[in-house]
Amino acid sequence: MVDNRKVGESMTDTEIAELIAQKTAKLGGNVYFVGGYVRDKILMRENKDIDIEVHGVTPTQLEQILNSIGECIKIGKSFGIYGLKGYSIDIALPRTERLIGTGHKDFEVTADPFMGTYEAARRRDFTINALMQNVLTSEIIDHFGGQEDLQKGILRHIDDATFAEDPLRVLRAAQFAARFDFTIAAETVALCRNIDLSTLSGERIMLEMEKALLKSNRPSIFFEQMKRMNQLDFCFPELKALIGLPQNQEHHREGDTWTHTMMVLDESAKKRGIVRYPLGFMLSALCHDFGKAVCTTEVNGVIHSYSHETEGLPLVQQFLARITMESKLIKYVLNMTKLHMTPNIMAGARSKLKSTNKLFDSAVEPFDLIQLSICDGLGKIPQSNDSEEFLMQRYQKFQEIMARPYVMGRDLIEAGLKPCEQFSEILAYAHKLRLAGIDKENTLRQSLAYTRKVLKVNPNKPL
Repeated sequence: MVDNRKVGESMTDTEIAELIAQKTAKLGGNVYFVGGYVRDKILMRENKDIDIEVHGVTPTQLEQILNSIGECIKIGKSFGIYGLKGYSIDIALPRTERLIGTGHKDFEVTADPFMGTYEAARRRDFTINALMQNVLTSEIIDHFGGQEDLQKGILRHIDDATFAEDPLRVLRAAQFAARFDFTIAAETVALCRNIDLSTLSGERIMLEMEKALLKSNRPSIFFEQMKRMNQLDFCFPELKALIGLPQNQEHHREGDTWTHTMMVLDESAKKRGIVRYPLGFMLSALCHDFGKAVCTTEVNGVIHSYSHETEGLPLVQQFLARITMESKLIKYVLNMTKLHMTPNIMAGARSKLKSTNKLFDSAVEPFDLIQLSICDGLGKIPQSNDSEEFLMQRYQKFQEIMARPYVMGRDLIEAGLKPCEQFSEILAYAHKLRLAGIDKENTLRQSLAYTRKVLKVNPNKPL
């Protein structure tokens, strides 16, 4: 029995939950695993985040129990949320929530340890998240048919009034649908269509979208469900603009730009595990054709979207500014969007090594750029997948060249050049030679000759 283990001896979060449950039972209470932990256990999915809910004891009694095990951490004492130092388990008392404002966080929360399992479960969002499991007996408490919905792959809300109080639940519905490949119940979709999202912060929108982008096999489901619920206007207007936007049928027989974007997004999810920056990569796939909304034209019956990769940058910037302040992420997505067309164009033209080296050098993550271009080619009908071999060969060559010794500022100084206005220009010239595959010795020689020309120094005189 866990209760026989000495206090302070290392225990897992599950064993801690059992120990809390045993001590609670002695006071006449019960402890339940709740939320995603129970759901994922039934689905046989890994979930290391353990949440427990403690019923039938007062806050003071719970704190005494926790302090008898370790150091009690009061995360939200006023509404009954605790932790234990050294453990990641979340410990909570049952609580009620009452909307007192218009924002996502405008709730009055009150702990009520004696409210019972039915009321405790009713405050949750979906039936599959309202499941509870007794920690000691393993009995599943299912007041709202969550097990049946899990079996059928249905995401269904519990209570019309409490669900609609929190607009974030609209995005959570789309996010869970994407992660579990579930269908959102028709009545839940109908309810979500009438919920105002305008009080949601960009940070909260980003968090739900990020889960869909990084944890689902088909992230397109998230956006398709947002579309189904008529909820693209506030969060994703740049994406909505792609619905019904025609494409050149010679290269895009799959349909409109929205359809192409969704296909590219799902192809990108297959590459997510090998790229350098998964979140940035997935956002780049989402944003890569935003520019088509502002530059698509029809000339003699043929659809064109010339320069959409650059014309879309203000739209991408606008979109990212609403959801994140992470400068690295913004820089990455803008760079990838701007360059996403070029790798496939160069592969088709079998461009020279100097050109592909220059492209890779301008990319924040050249490997990721190649993968995005490949996904862009795969995410359409007919698929195009004839550039990967060429691009990867060139990328390998680029890596080899960049690993070689190269001319730096100190090399120029050692050769007699003093720091001057033209110093950065001369270094840029040396870098250009490096990208052309010229070795360090010849690069230095040519750079010094260029220096004499720029500074108008007699070739027979020292620098």
